[in-house]
Amino acid sequence: MDEEDALIRSAAFLFLEEQTRLHRDVVPRRVLERGFEWRGDRVPLVGPQGIWKPRQLRDVPLTITTVPEVLGRERPYDDGFTHDNHVLYRYCGTDPSRPDNRGLRRAMEHQVPLVYFHGLVPGAYAAEWPAFVVADDPSSLCFTVFIQDRKAMTGAAAVGETFESDARRAYAMRSVRARMHQQKFRQRVLGAYAERCAICSLHHEELLDAAHILPDGHPLGTPVVPNGLSLCKLHHAAFDGNIVGVSPDLVVTIRPTCLTSRTVRCSSTGSRVSMA
Repeated sequence: MDEEDALIRSAAFLFLEEQTRLHRDVVPRRVLERGFEWRGDRVPLVGPQGIWKPRQLRDVPLTITTVPEVLGRERPYDDGFTHDNHVLYRYCGTDPSRPDNRGLRRAMEHQVPLVYFHGLVPGAYAAEWPAFVVADDPSSLCFTVFIQDRKAMTGAAAVGETFESDARRAYAMRSVRARMHQQKFRQRVLGAYAERCAICSLHHEELLDAAHILPDGHPLGTPVVPNGLSLCKLHHAAFDGNIVGVSPDLVVTIRPTCLTSRTVRCSSTGSRVSMA
């Protein structure tokens, strides 16, 4: 990897850091297609192929993408996860010597960092980086990709740990995969409720959460749409605190003690306020 290549990748990482913060970890495809500016030119981060190398780079791709699942439509590539949560990324086509596949092989040989985009719903992607190709299996037409958990890297470095140990790699991949699952859960639940709170109909995505009806620890508490509610942050807190509930027939119930009328004294003015 030459100096120009390294600078472009660093610029891509900084751009994505800003965009994930701006879009709450879910980046619209239109933002990725537009990309960022580099020396008066634009560098798009995705293209028509899942293995994407913008023309500014010489021979190693910048990003790899798994498209989102769409009900009733088969994905062109069946990407998945290994038993230890590494990404199984399928070849482009069936020819191992195809330029896209050769590019990822070079990324593996030289340990060049990539960006992995995981499709959550159509038009919305989770961005994870740095990602490294760590294995190549021509017999099954797929690469194995390891993703460092960048959100934990600073803390690990602070205590002198590395990401090279098997335990650290496994922890990093579990964290990354869990984050992607929760992002997908949130996008699908909010979409099912037309991005409105199920209780008060607040229509402002930044103030909405995807709440689990049955918690994670429950045997049926999986992150799927039937187990989700789109709630504003206030009603999410009330739901988790058993202050409000939603019955299967969509009736909202409120804890009776919260409806008891009482009088409290305002500490600043001394006035008395009646509250329900």
